[in-house]
This record gives sequence, C-alpha cells and structure tokens, in this order.
Amino acid sequence: MPDPEPIASIALISSNGPSLANFRGPLIEALVSSGVRVWALAPDLDDRTRRALREIGAEPVDISLDRAGLRPVRDALDLIRLRKVLRRLRPDAVFGYFIKPVIYGTLAARLAGVPRRFALVPGLGYVFTPQAGRESFRRRALRIAVSRLYALAFASSERIFFHNEDDRDQLVGAGLLPRAKTLLLAGTGVDLSRFDPGPPAAGPLRFLLIARLLREKGVAEYAEAARLVRAANPRIEFHLVGGADPNPGAIPPAQIEQWVAAGLLVWHGHVDDVRPFLRDCCVYVLPSWREGKPRSTQEAMASARAVITTDAPGCRETVIEGVNGFKVPVRDAPALAAAMLRFVDEPHLVARMGAESRRLAEERFDVVEINRRILSALGVRASPAATSADTTPQPRSRTSLAAPC
Repeated sequence: MPDPEPIASIALISSNGPSLANFRGPLIEALVSSGVRVWALAPDLDDRTRRALREIGAEPVDISLDRAGLRPVRDALDLIRLRKVLRRLRPDAVFGYFIKPVIYGTLAARLAGVPRRFALVPGLGYVFTPQAGRESFRRRALRIAVSRLYALAFASSERIFFHNEDDRDQLVGAGLLPRAKTLLLAGTGVDLSRFDPGPPAAGPLRFLLIARLLREKGVAEYAEAARLVRAANPRIEFHLVGGADPNPGAIPPAQIEQWVAAGLLVWHGHVDDVRPFLRDCCVYVLPSWREGKPRSTQEAMASARAVITTDAPGCRETVIEGVNGFKVPVRDAPALAAAMLRFVDEPHLVARMGAESRRLAEERFDVVEINRRILSALGVRASPAATSADTTPQPRSRTSLAAPC
C-alpha cells in the first residue's frame, strides 16, 4: 500500500473543552511548531478556553456533543452536525479522545471524507469500571451499546492509542479491534519544567487527593481512611481538590460537606492550578477503582511527592511498591489507612519516596517524549522545538495556599 498523505491539518475532538488546553496543550504546541494547522473542537468552549487555545496556536471550533449518557436521537443529530463541521473544515486527519469524540468524531470524520482518523482511549471510564454489588441491567446494556459503537469507530480508525495495557487488552480480548492497530503510551505526560520537585517542609503530615467528585475515584474510601487515621492522630490533615461532575457515579457536594463538617477533609473545590496544593502536601493519594493513567498522579510524581494508590488498571503503573509509595486493594479503606500510617510511623519515607517519584516521572512521563511518539504515529515530522523542552523546574513559590507540611 502507498504511504498515507502527510498531515498538514488536524481536528482534535473532545467532549470537554478545558481539557484541550490543560491536557492536550503540549501536543497542540508540538503539532503547530511542526507546521500542522490545528482545529480544537469541543461543545463547551468558554472565552477563557478559547483564549488559551489561540495562545498555543489552535483554532477553537464549537460543536454540539453531549458529554454523558447515551441518548440515541441527540447523539445521531450531533453526529450529523459534526460531519457538517468537518466537511467545512476539511482537515487531513481527526484525533478524538474520550468516549463520544472517539465514537461519533471518528464516524463523522469517515462520513465527511476525512482521509486519516486516529483515536485515543485515555481510560475506559464509568461504563467499564467494576462497581460494588450486583451490576444493573441498565449498566450492562450501556456497556454492550458502547462496545458495539467502539467497534464501529475502531474499524474506521488508522491507529488507536491507549494509556495502559489493561484497557487495551480488555478491548482487544473482546474482539473490538486488532492489537496491530494499537499503540501504548505512558499517559498524557507532564511538562516536568512546570512542577517544583522541592522536598516538603516540616510540620503536620498532609495528604492530598485531586479528583472529580466521583465514587470511582475512591473519594469515599479517602474520607473513611481519614476517619480511621485521625481517630488516633488528629493533627494529620486530609485535603481534597476537585469539583462536581455530571457523571452517573458523581458524589453529591452535600456528602463532601458532611465529611468537611465532621472534620475529616479540607475541601478546596475545583482549582485551575494544582501546583500550590502539590507543593503543600506531603503524600499524594489516589484510591481510584480504575484509571487510564492518572494525570494527577503524574503531576504529583513530577512534584516529588510519595504516592499511595490502588492496585488497579492505570494506577498500578505509577507506583513501584516500597520505592515511591504503596499500592492498596481497591475499595479497601482500612488498607488505605494502614498505608497512610506507614508515613506517620516512618516520616523519613516522605522525602525519600518523593525523590523516587520525581526520578520515575522523568523516566516515564515526560510529555515531550510521549508527544514525540504520537507525532511519529501520525506521520508528522517533529520540529526541534517539538522534541525539546526546558526541564529546569520553576523556583519554589514564596506564597502558599496552606500551612507548610
């Protein structure tokens, strides 16, 4: 077969506008610096996101795309509208990530005659995450429907990127796509130069979880572990950063407020910049039930923070047991509390494991190297600017949003 035509323009499609700049910003910059015209398509672009995208060289484009749930009529109309947008833009390629952009973005691109189509599955999400208790008929039916739609989209894709082997193996094993079409990435990656790897200051031990308020993120287990630890060590602090989410697995903010009122958590809500909180924590905790490859943990590692996470897909790859942190079983608050108490009883582990986290972040999660692999798979010849970065960390801030650790 002849080599595919080189990509001079590409449409990145997301169901979450802010993620285009926050999560794909370095990829967009790498594409633009390599001479590729980039359109950034999402349904919820606000003025701030549009400005951020234009600053890194992308052209924001509003689309209609429902983020959560399957609504056949609405989804079909969105697919038709997206096909119309892509026919107008006429990109050489599309690159969709998250479930609906992968499915409807890829199918719309095929119908619009876009010659090259790529998909990224950063995680399998709510539909494929095992739940506690018996699975409902609705959830099982939803997973079957999503699987069939995924198969259609993957059949129309040139390459499908994954963030962990478990997700890839599950979909390949289900017969939804051939392994030869897949490419495994280390995750979204982190701009190492943006995160300060300085050691935590002395003081009360402070744990931190950054997550959307979802059951699947292990927020309830985090609160229960906080209760267990604080019963004997009331000076230990447990901070939570994250906002509400429309996902079916969402935890009501009222529940978070109850934990706050009980003195278990300090809740900061959604923040635009997590770096001050990472600087001010001692140990990062992510008790998630399943992830693609958690960006928050990668950022914590880049900040030289020890990590406690679960032995679950996506999470387990971020921790070497006993080296940069500890892994605990999923949905096991007592085991989570026991891992936290290791740092209480052996405080020297905080700095030692934090230093190992930074080393592993440099080895595994450098966004420059990850984007180089993506550009290579797209057939884009990266410019020198797209494959280099200043990895000198920013100086440690003199101001802090919380008391020192």
